[in-house]
Amino acid sequence: MRWLLIALVFALSGCQSAYYAAWEKLGVEKRDILVDRVEDTRETQQDAQEQFSSALEQFSTLINYDGGELQRVYEQLSDEYESSKNAAEAVTARIDSVESVAEALFDEWQSELDSYTNANLRRDSERQLKDTRRRYENLLRSMRRVESSMDPVLASLQDNVLYLKHNLNANAVGALQGELQSISQNVSRLIQEMNAAIAQSDEFIKSIQG
Repeated sequence: MRWLLIALVFALSGCQSAYYAAWEKLGVEKRDILVDRVEDTRETQQDAQEQFSSALEQFSTLINYDGGELQRVYEQLSDEYESSKNAAEAVTARIDSVESVAEALFDEWQSELDSYTNANLRRDSERQLKDTRRRYENLLRSMRRVESSMDPVLASLQDNVLYLKHNLNANAVGALQGELQSISQNVSRLIQEMNAAIAQSDEFIKSIQG
């Protein structure tokens, strides 16, 4: 089993190398791919922001329930939870893709420093590498904070959906009214983290393209 896992790791690594090499033959460098993936992550976070806001709105509708078909309201909240979960998974996948190409870019950049014969150019390139890596690490931390901020919102939504699933009545809705403020605060915190990460994404793209 151990050798199988090792072989799989090398196979995946080889696929990534072949992927980047294929793009480089078409004139697309790792730097370009990194910018594209940061842009994709920014857009995915914006989509997730809208989705989590929609879930909060639906939960508010449930809490303010004043009669009618409770089953339909519950089903809508359940759908919002599933959509929010999918949005969170999409954000994580995008962040992982950014991290993957960034590591490949920085490894290549570092190794190619030894190929310089001009010491001044080498020093300047090394300085740019350090600056770009620092900016990227700040961006990645911001993105991972977004990822962490999604967890408590999803956990709360899941708890409430499960509770209603087995206690679908007006009394159950009343029991959940205290949850609204907590979820609202978590969503607000999440949106703040997303706005910060989106702003940093814009700054990083501008710096790396400049």
